[in-house]
Amino acid sequence: MEELKHECGVAMVRLLKPLEYYHEKYGTWMYALNKLYLLMEKQHNRGQEGAGLACVKLEANPGEEYMFRERALGTDAITEIFNAVHMLYKDIPPDKVYDPLFAKANLPFAGELYMGHLRYSTTGKSGLSYIHPFLRRNNWRAKNLALCGNFNLTNVDEVFQEITAIGQHPRKYADTYIMLEQFGHRLDREVERLYRECETEGLRGMDITHAIEDRINMANVIRRTATTWDGGYVICGITGSGESFCVRDPWGIRPAFYYTDDEIMVVASERPVIQTVMNVKIGDVKELNRGEAIFVNKKGSVWTSQVLEQKENKACSFERIYFSRGSDADIYQERKHLGHNLVEPILKTIDYDLRNTVFSFIPNTAEVASYGMIEGLNDYLNEIKRKKIFEKGGSLTKEELDDILSMRVRSEKVAIKDIKLRTFIAEGNRRNDLAAHVYDITWGSIVPYKDNLVVIDDSIVRGTTLKQSIIGILDRLNPKKIVIVSSSPQVRYPDCYGIDMSRMSEFIAFKATIELLKDRGMHDVILQAYHKARAQKAADGIEIVNYVKELYAPFTPQEISTKMAELLTPKGTKAKVELVYQDLEGLHASCPNHPGDWYFSGDYPTPGGTRLVNQSFINYMEKEYLAI
Repeated sequence: MEELKHECGVAMVRLLKPLEYYHEKYGTWMYALNKLYLLMEKQHNRGQEGAGLACVKLEANPGEEYMFRERALGTDAITEIFNAVHMLYKDIPPDKVYDPLFAKANLPFAGELYMGHLRYSTTGKSGLSYIHPFLRRNNWRAKNLALCGNFNLTNVDEVFQEITAIGQHPRKYADTYIMLEQFGHRLDREVERLYRECETEGLRGMDITHAIEDRINMANVIRRTATTWDGGYVICGITGSGESFCVRDPWGIRPAFYYTDDEIMVVASERPVIQTVMNVKIGDVKELNRGEAIFVNKKGSVWTSQVLEQKENKACSFERIYFSRGSDADIYQERKHLGHNLVEPILKTIDYDLRNTVFSFIPNTAEVASYGMIEGLNDYLNEIKRKKIFEKGGSLTKEELDDILSMRVRSEKVAIKDIKLRTFIAEGNRRNDLAAHVYDITWGSIVPYKDNLVVIDDSIVRGTTLKQSIIGILDRLNPKKIVIVSSSPQVRYPDCYGIDMSRMSEFIAFKATIELLKDRGMHDVILQAYHKARAQKAADGIEIVNYVKELYAPFTPQEISTKMAELLTPKGTKAKVELVYQDLEGLHASCPNHPGDWYFSGDYPTPGGTRLVNQSFINYMEKEYLAI
């Protein structure tokens, strides 16, 4: 319901045979370029602020360009960058454009190595200069570097201080620029190490260049660079000499998958994307392990290596709940399981009155969870039917049997996302009035004043869409009660690893908790947590504690949910509104391999995460709470 922004998607394609091979087998030397387009287009959900691609031509001669890049801003960026590439060929005769040998020798973006990126910003920084891939140029092919990533570093200040202390001067204070300079510095050192080694062996001229490109060790570059990073990341990189790599953070926070055969190596942020684009089975696509990297060298050899020490598995659960494509076989089942888990608390909320309750979902990412919810309700109802039939035994009349068999779960598509209204043209109440019409309802789908209406969503983060649109529009159907169900637990803490959830004051769970503390005269709890966070910020050499947890400690999840429902119910709503949330146990039972739950539990996998949640709370206190 509430669109959250995710920190990006990546795609990489490396051909392992000459371009003419693909022309002969698949009818075009553009085989890799087309695959990259599909990989990016099928991940457009991961980034609609901009896109970029980079290409390396492996067999260029000195004086010829061998590294290319194209970037664009906006929701149509993918189409724009690929159109821009094809426009470069518009004045060239078709027989030459489609000749792989001519293309390899003369055409830009006719290479063997491609890397693509889709961007969603969570830093507030925008513009073409912040669109990946980032490029670092040099006269040595091996020192040319392009990087892109799905990441967010939590210790940018420390990394910046470290690299400036050794004399580097990043062009901008942004994590991607800083990361590029770090990688570039280590790549320079690796090339210089090999240069000295080759000179000692008596090599000269181009023999040294070829030897360096054959021997370069990107695993060594990554180890010396990434050990300083705190955060979640998947970083892809390519060099001018044809090296390529993709590395995943040691906690497994951000996802990465790959496929390889004797023709191609492919990397993407999501598994079903690779399955669809390459038409391969689920078992053919592998997931990069925590701290693992996949490499392809200039000669086309492919291997994986554990380049960083593995930390505790903290793979992001929000990927499973919301961001990743529901077409993934495992994610589909996990989302259904999340919905199934909620059957008992839902039944309690409606007093087990299935006859007078209609179930639906808020489009569109919660649809799969709704299937699980309906399945669970049907299981419950079938058990009720069995008991009634068993109790009656042979004395069951036809009317009684018909009555039992008529019991069913009533499922309707009640809420419809009609259009994306451009609410920026209005302000204040006029804007809210427009926002209220983003969703439409199916008239006649419930019995007025008699039916309960249960609507499931994947998550309730800020609650703005609920308050401005959903609840009000559902209330027009005149239900007896509106129950909003979240397939994820209460979002209580900000994310700092790449999801657009960073300000404490935005979370409806946090707002409700602050209001509860105020209602009960517990201002001291708020102030004590603030002073502890402030004191900890100034201390060195101590284990960082998440003091925001102390705000939630006095209350049960139900108390907070009740307060949230109160805050989110628009004035004039006739129906009673209640919220039902997934609990942490249900989340982990449904997504057992993705235990990263810091948004719900406050248990951050890295020190940087804990430091930033405290800073977010300090910012809230000083800019909003204490400023009143």
